[in-house]
Amino acid sequence: MAEILGPQKLGPLTPLVGEWEGDAGVDLSYHNKDDETSETGYFEKAWFRPIPIVENGQQTMEGLNYGMTAWRHGEEAMAPFHDEVGYLLWDKANGQVMRCFAVPRGLAILAGGSARARDRTLRFKAEPGSRSYGLSQNGYLLERATAVAFESTFDIHDDGTFSYRSDLVLKLAAMGKEMHHTDRNTLHRVKRIHPGAENAG
Repeated sequence: MAEILGPQKLGPLTPLVGEWEGDAGVDLSYHNKDDETSETGYFEKAWFRPIPIVENGQQTMEGLNYGMTAWRHGEEAMAPFHDEVGYLLWDKANGQVMRCFAVPRGLAILAGGSARARDRTLRFKAEPGSRSYGLSQNGYLLERATAVAFESTFDIHDDGTFSYRSDLVLKLAAMGKEMHHTDRNTLHRVKRIHPGAENAG
């Protein structure tokens, strides 16, 4: 029997609504204290909640605000090593999806790409100096860890999970070259966000 698909007001963002957890995160980054590049495993919580319709003149967008927080394995009872807040936006008329977020390192990114209403893979890209999808960073980072490019992919899976991969290319003064700071994880929904499902898992 064919799957019956209901309306998706939020377009390709619809499956993300809810609260999520994932314990298979891997962060590849340069560690200043050890002067080396290595991988770190992490546990992560994320949430995505619908926001009111956004209107920019003739442009109309649906969206979610979201947060993603990660703890190194073995440090779940301590302070997280990564915290991110932002918005995912869907511009149906122009077929664009956007990820607008900031991290408390003095770094803000607006990344975007093309997407259709029922796409299960979302791709976001940003470049410094771009007039549309770009990024901004504080003076210290600009001198010592210049962000050269950012790419990220969200994949929605049939088993109800979603995975992501992010790649922030940095020109590191300490290394004298560029490196790819990458993060990846797969998360499962632990709570649905719906008026009639306050305690649904």
